[in-house]
Formats: sequence, structure tokens, C-alpha cells
Amino acid sequence: MFSTDQEELIVSRGSDIKVIERQIMDFKTGFPFLNLDRPATIDDGIVRLTLERINTFLEQYETLTSGKKLLKFVPASGAATRMFKDLFEYLSTGELNTGTEKFIEGLGNFAFYGELSAYLKNQGLDIKELVASKDYKTIVSALLNENGLGYGSLPKGLLTFHKTENGVKTPIEEHLVEGAKYASQEGLVYLHFTVSPEHQPKFEIKLQRVLSKYEKELGVKYEVSFSQQKKSTDTIAVDLSNEPFLDNDQILFRPAGHGALLENLNELNADIIFVKNIDNVVPDHLKEDTITYKKAIAGILLAFQSDSFDWQKRIVSGEDCLNEALNTLKSKYGIALNLNNTKELTQYLNRPVRVCGMVENTGEPGGGPFWVKGDQSTSLQIAETAQIDMTDSAQTEILKKSSHFNPVDLVCGVKDYNGEKFDLLKYRDDRTGFITQKSKNGKDLKAMELPGLWNGAMADWITLFVEVPISTFNPVKTVNDLLKPTHQ
Repeated sequence: MFSTDQEELIVSRGSDIKVIERQIMDFKTGFPFLNLDRPATIDDGIVRLTLERINTFLEQYETLTSGKKLLKFVPASGAATRMFKDLFEYLSTGELNTGTEKFIEGLGNFAFYGELSAYLKNQGLDIKELVASKDYKTIVSALLNENGLGYGSLPKGLLTFHKTENGVKTPIEEHLVEGAKYASQEGLVYLHFTVSPEHQPKFEIKLQRVLSKYEKELGVKYEVSFSQQKKSTDTIAVDLSNEPFLDNDQILFRPAGHGALLENLNELNADIIFVKNIDNVVPDHLKEDTITYKKAIAGILLAFQSDSFDWQKRIVSGEDCLNEALNTLKSKYGIALNLNNTKELTQYLNRPVRVCGMVENTGEPGGGPFWVKGDQSTSLQIAETAQIDMTDSAQTEILKKSSHFNPVDLVCGVKDYNGEKFDLLKYRDDRTGFITQKSKNGKDLKAMELPGLWNGAMADWITLFVEVPISTFNPVKTVNDLLKPTHQ
């Protein structure tokens, strides 16, 4: 399929030729849609915690974290360009759109207003006079362009999101605070950020400036590490005939989406890993719910592991604890299993575990928690709309009935009962990738994303869904989201 030069290119990227050949075959055959059985709902796949149970799991969190290494994993790659889509469009066309109008109206309420005003002042300009004269282009250019604040090409983690009594904060700083509040063990906080190569030096400079301040304020020590999405995980692009897409006579490879970060996650050594996106943060005065529920769902995971490890060790010693385990799984964790013997129980238990916070869907139905039919059984999965056959009326009816969505609020247990780390790549469903149509230099192409990190990449994990309040979900998808009360 490939020439000698092309094979050498593939190998030099760290990729496996057989994997690339399989990707081309996947382009030809396509990925199958998920087969939804029903939405996961309260008491049928999603656990709703009473205040009493929250307190119980909070206590178990404090007890069972002893001797465990906790780590906070934050996907933080990519520039914030899409946050400013409306502003870029305004600069390009000169036509004022709704998003830009809202931006100008709320200008003084953005946490970065002071920085922007100071920059313009250094240029001999007054931001209030520019607003009054409707010279919005100068303001927007100063915010986005490289010769200004450069927000259009900076990563979200380094943008000024929030005002405080003592200054302003970026998302990376908010994650430092969160880490100290729920991912600290004996005063040590491990944080890991996945970043783009061009952004890592800027993250490091920012941390050099602020780390000692937060260590002093919060009474902790931080160990912060970074990784980058591996080139070896990039997927091949093909033309519309499913032949390798050539760009200047070279095969084109593209980043494979957040599912590629499974390799980064797999290389981390920790007992419990918290996963949360870089932009889902709030100011300190609104963090209480986030901290409470992070600890509670971590407490659930730790309690589950404690029970699971105990049963597995007893089974190895020859004890039959099948009925006890099945009863406890159903009554304590809402997991109803039909297993015949301890061998089947061990096969079920001896896997990575994730507890996922789920938020009640108050808007349009979309991807979220579902019961999905597999070859041999039905399991809880996080499904994206792109994985659902929207031409199948039965499947779309199930989608419409979904009551919750996925805010990317995960706590993961990645070690077995002997303390050995699972190879997470073995628990991915490779048939849950995505194929999209893109273009390069005016030519159409097809691109592939690997199974999503919290979708198919964790398909064969033990999964528990727990309802968490909407107050724990505050992503910033557009710059105007920063005007919402939860970011003020």
C-alpha cells in the first residue's frame, strides 16, 4: 500500500504501519453506530446521592485516600481561537455581529479588562473613548492579535478568566486551587496538564510566577508535569476515494482528537486520577459544590475499590463471596449483575474503574449517559451524538429521552488489587472512532479521530454514573460565557 519512502515516514513518526493500514480500512468500512438500549436515568444507571450518602462518601474519601497517590489530569491543549469566533468574524468582515455586540456591552465586566485597558493606554489610547466613538476594531484587535494581548492564539489555560479581591486568575491557577482542595495527599498536590508544544514554555513561565504564592496561601507543595499529544497517535488523512491524502507529495497526518490522550493518561503513575477540562472552572466563592462532589465521587470510587479488592483477594484464597458481592454491588452502587460464579465476578471486577459525574440536562438533548448493547452484554457508556444513528427513529427516541449529559467530571482508578497499573490501551473499543470531512488547501479530505477519551477509550472500564449539580459545570466555550454569573 505504501512506498518505501512513505513507510519510512510512518515509522519515523513512531507509528505502526499495520495500525495505519487498519485506519485506511476503517475509512473504507466506516465505524458502526452505537446500539443504544435506553438512556441511563436516576436509579437506572445514575445514582442520586442523598445528603447522608454524600457525608458517608466524604468520610470514606478522607479515610481511604491514606497512602494513595492522587493526581489531577487536565487536558489543556489547543489555542482558544474558537472562543473568539465572533470577534474574528467581525475583524474579517467589518460587520458587527450579535456576539461582538454582547462583548462590547459587557467589556468592563471581563476580568481581562484591566490588562486590555493598560495595553491600549500604552498605545496612547483610552478604552472608554474607543467605545464611545464605536472604534470597536481597535479594541478587538488589541485583545486578539499577537502585537496586543495575543488572546486569539493563547491557550485557554493562560487567559484571564476571573476577578478576585487580590487580582485576577487564569484557569491554570483555578486548577491549582482545586488541586489543593480535593486532590491533595499529606500536603502534596500532583497536577498534570496536556499541552501543545508551542504553549508549554508559556505554561511553565506562568507557573514559575505563581506557584510559590499558592503554595504559601494553601499550605501545600505542587508537583506539576506536562505532556504533549504524541505524533505517533496522529491518524492518516485520506481523500474522498479513501486513498492516502498527499500534501506536497507527503502523506498527511492529523491529530486524532482527545482520544489520543489515552496514551498520556496511561503513562501516569497514580492510584486515583481526577479528570477535568481546563475551561470548567469557577471563582473561589463558587467552588464549594465542586469540591464537595469531587470528594464524594472519589469516595465512591475508593469505597468500590475497597470492596472489589477485598472480594478478589478472598476469591484467590478460595472463598466463595459471589452472593455477598452481588448484593453489595446492587444495594450500595446500583450495579445489578447476573453472574454465575466467582470466575465471572473476577473478570468483571479486575478492570479499571471510573466514576463519572452527570449533570441534569436542562437544555436540548444530546450526548450523555446511556445503556449500550454490546456483542454479549449491555453496559453503561458515555455516547456522543455523532455515535448515534440519527436516521434510526428508535435510536433518536432513546436520545430524546436522555435526562443527563456528560460534563467531563471523572475520577479514575487505574490500578488492580495488587497495586499494579492496568494497561489502559487494552480497555479501549477501537470501533468507536469518528470520521469527519475536512479540507486542506482547498481539497476535500476525510479525517479520523480515535475513540474519545471518556467515550470509547474507556468503553471496557467499570463505569458508575453519579448525579452532580449543574453548579459544577461552567465551561467557557465563547468569550461571552465569562459574563455569566458563575464567572463573575
